[in-house]
Amino acid sequence: MNRSLIVHRAGQGMTIQDLGRLGYLEYGLSRGGAVDHLAIAEGAALLGQGRCRATLEMAGMGGEFEASEDMRIALTGAPMRASVDGERVVWNASHALPKGARLSIGGAVAGVYGYLHVGGGLETTAKLGARSAHLAAGLGSPVLAGDSLPVGPDQGVCQIGMGLEPSQRFDGGLLRIVPSLQTEFFTPEQIQHFETTEFRRDTRGNRMGVRLQTKGVGFQSEAGLSVVSEVIVPGDVQVTGDGAPFVLLSECQTTGGYPRIGTVLPADLARVAQARAGAVLQFKFVSLEDAVEIESRERKKLKNLRQTIQPLIRDPRKIPNLLSYQLISGVTAGDDLEKALW
Repeated sequence: MNRSLIVHRAGQGMTIQDLGRLGYLEYGLSRGGAVDHLAIAEGAALLGQGRCRATLEMAGMGGEFEASEDMRIALTGAPMRASVDGERVVWNASHALPKGARLSIGGAVAGVYGYLHVGGGLETTAKLGARSAHLAAGLGSPVLAGDSLPVGPDQGVCQIGMGLEPSQRFDGGLLRIVPSLQTEFFTPEQIQHFETTEFRRDTRGNRMGVRLQTKGVGFQSEAGLSVVSEVIVPGDVQVTGDGAPFVLLSECQTTGGYPRIGTVLPADLARVAQARAGAVLQFKFVSLEDAVEIESRERKKLKNLRQTIQPLIRDPRKIPNLLSYQLISGVTAGDDLEKALW
């Protein structure tokens, strides 16, 4: 029997994603792929396999899945309540999913996009060099109840029961941004106001982009009215006709005519994608030199993720501050103890 992940229940917006397609921008096809690349890297590290493996992206809600054979899984991205045959399992960690076992994943308790990874990756048919669904371009389709997703051979090297300290990116925060070719279309006063404004993530948003709200005045640019349609990329911050910023994400269109006040660094794009409606976001301009350094550090961090994983149940002999935890006298230190044994 072929290895497969059987889908018994699926939330809306569930799709198969990898790192997307490069090289098709001139043909009008954006990169697509997972909106949270850090979650992809975390899953790869937990399972000891490459980041090119396709995974399941769950927008706000998970589903119920069954393994046709014994498998290893990892759960990353926006934390969701999960259990295997009724037994709760930890998020941002790797687990065994035995043959016939039921994995149930509920709604997100923070953030938006959660990811289910399997050892060997999901091996659906590749189109234009990737397995990512790009629904806006008509590539692939949503994952639905009744689907049987093929799983590749598991050649990973990491054990199950391993965890990673999650990078906090689910509650909004600061977005570092570099000037674009059209930043000068906005006055210095507008730029300063842009940096000091607290924006809130609008309810309108998807894999194409996220609209931001503010109670203050908008950021209209008279000069921006002369912008011709030109190439745009994920991270670009377009200012629409009503003066509201719109941060473009992985499935954005390839050209646009709205002025761009700047471009969010790739390292911070997951913070935009994972922000829930109402989350506060702020912008800070950085120099191109600083941006290059930030991205270099981020690449190094992703490369070294595998060195940071730890057993979910740690050996007490290897906990350097074990004596600081209250383990006797009839009480325990609750959350602190849980962290110690994490």
